[in-house]
Amino acid sequence: MLQIPCPHCGPRPEPEFTFGGSSHVRRPTLDENASDAAWGDYLFFRDNPRGAHAECWRHTYGCSEWFNIVRDTVTHEVTAVYTMDAPRPGGAAA
Repeated sequence: MLQIPCPHCGPRPEPEFTFGGSSHVRRPTLDENASDAAWGDYLFFRDNPRGAHAECWRHTYGCSEWFNIVRDTVTHEVTAVYTMDAPRPGGAAA
């Protein structure tokens, strides 16, 4: 079973958490220059990388806090855990 290290509660089993999708996804600006294509990309398309990927998780059955992790999508190894307002460790894009 995948163990997710909550930054507030410590390592816990995956069923206590809710997956929230990719981290660091930029929303298009709310002005007349935002195209339908830009909004379509934002709403419906996400990367599905093989390897390290930044993700949002919520400790639903614990502290209820949202946080980010960097998880390898092949091995499920968690290499970084950080708060929602922190940049991704290493400065790499998601």
